[in-house]
Amino acid sequence: MSAPPLPPVLDKHAPQATPPEEGLRRELGRWSLTAIAFGGMIGSGWLFSAYYAAQTAGPAALLSWPLAGAAMMLVGLVLVQLGATRPRAGGMVRWPLEANGPLVGTAIGWAVLLSVASALAAEASAIAQYAGHYVPGLYRDGQLTARGIAAAVALLAVLALLNWFGVRLFARITTALTVFKFGVPVVTIAVLVAAGFDSDSIEAGGGVAPYGWSAALSAVAGAGIIYTFNGFAAPIELSAEARDPRRDLPRAVVTAIVLAIVLYTVLQLVFLVTVPADWLAGGWHGLNFDSPFGQLALALNMDWLATLIYADAVLSPTGAAGIFVASGSRETYAAARNGVLPSFFASVHPASGVPRRTLLANFVLATVFLVPFRGWQEIIGVVGVLSLLTYAACSVAVSTFRATDHEALTWRMRGMGWIAPAGFVVSTELIHWAGWHHLRAAIPLMPAAVILFAVRYRQDRARLTAELRSGAWFLGYLLLLFVAAAVGSTGGSGRVPAPWDSVAVGGAALLVHRWGVRSGARRALN
Repeated sequence: MSAPPLPPVLDKHAPQATPPEEGLRRELGRWSLTAIAFGGMIGSGWLFSAYYAAQTAGPAALLSWPLAGAAMMLVGLVLVQLGATRPRAGGMVRWPLEANGPLVGTAIGWAVLLSVASALAAEASAIAQYAGHYVPGLYRDGQLTARGIAAAVALLAVLALLNWFGVRLFARITTALTVFKFGVPVVTIAVLVAAGFDSDSIEAGGGVAPYGWSAALSAVAGAGIIYTFNGFAAPIELSAEARDPRRDLPRAVVTAIVLAIVLYTVLQLVFLVTVPADWLAGGWHGLNFDSPFGQLALALNMDWLATLIYADAVLSPTGAAGIFVASGSRETYAAARNGVLPSFFASVHPASGVPRRTLLANFVLATVFLVPFRGWQEIIGVVGVLSLLTYAACSVAVSTFRATDHEALTWRMRGMGWIAPAGFVVSTELIHWAGWHHLRAAIPLMPAAVILFAVRYRQDRARLTAELRSGAWFLGYLLLLFVAAAVGSTGGSGRVPAPWDSVAVGGAALLVHRWGVRSGARRALN
């Protein structure tokens, strides 16, 4: 009896099996992956996001964390399906290429390059900002000084060095740091509530929703909440180095996101009820902190707690930045495999199993990002938008894989038929809610990817035309996001008022998702 025929693969040049990446080592187990995911979410976000979310939305920010967490859970399930069935180093860069071709692959590779560099710059900036409490001259007038930038660059160099010698050393250091990083926020919650609970703060700041309920949506991306949750994706980017990705990735990602939702929602509540009522004469918009939780502890005469927080303000972002250095090097490696970077960067050091050239490339790019964007809040809005573009492309990729190979050779997660389009819609709405201010900075960065793509295929006009047609949906998607933000209620002209702008964006996102899947399926048959 003959074996049944194999289903069609997505790309005739792509392999049907998913063997380990050449040179990479499968050394990460369930708890290492969980620590990487959770540790990536306890970085500078816990030090700043509750403050910026309160500034943006007041007490309504309490809704922002569960909303963002639920959205990231949808996206996480999409990425888990991809990471478990197609483990790739830097998979979020390579899956869109495999599903929708080099135009989309180049665009996402470019977005990830910028996102990795800016995320590393953000973590280094946060460390220098809090360290300014002990080392004068690092942070002044809302931005890093030249001395602060030098300190941030030195820190990034140390983190690159820690990742230089292999993933096992990195995993051990990350697990140890995660235990400490989790303990300090928990202690902070308990002590601040016991010492400084002020029941008048909510009313003094203008009530539960002083800036309207829509402000809770704006806080998700603009106040760094999405940026805070981004760390969950790190173990997926390291899936090629997981011992059993199908078993361990789902458990690690879901566990880490649930823990983060609980921790950050409680931290937000604690911040809201411990800010003294007499500090809120100008409302939540009027708050002005350089190191929010540290300054609160000092105001309550809790010097020992302030010392602990300022110490953790170095360790937490350092641990998160170390995770970003590791996962980012795999993403940049994948971008080189996609052709966004020269093939020089698409190599793994044989002795350590680490893509060392991309470690160095990310270090240089992050250093460059520190110069024009000298403060944490300036950076995280752009990071959030670029990351969400990547998540959206991966949602289209998983639906395209299902449409072309029917998952016959791989594990299928229940409900992925609706989870993937829902993840795409949620990612799109979060980008829209980030607001015109952030989108007008992030979206114009993307056309450079089209130029890179055109240069790469300039000698093959027929291929260039065909791939432009296959990737046209993504260009249309970028245009939709830009125009919707410009005319919508999230900092745009307001010609389309809330909630109708969000309703229109959600409906259009479903159509774009379907367009992207059909384009990928047609490409697979050609």
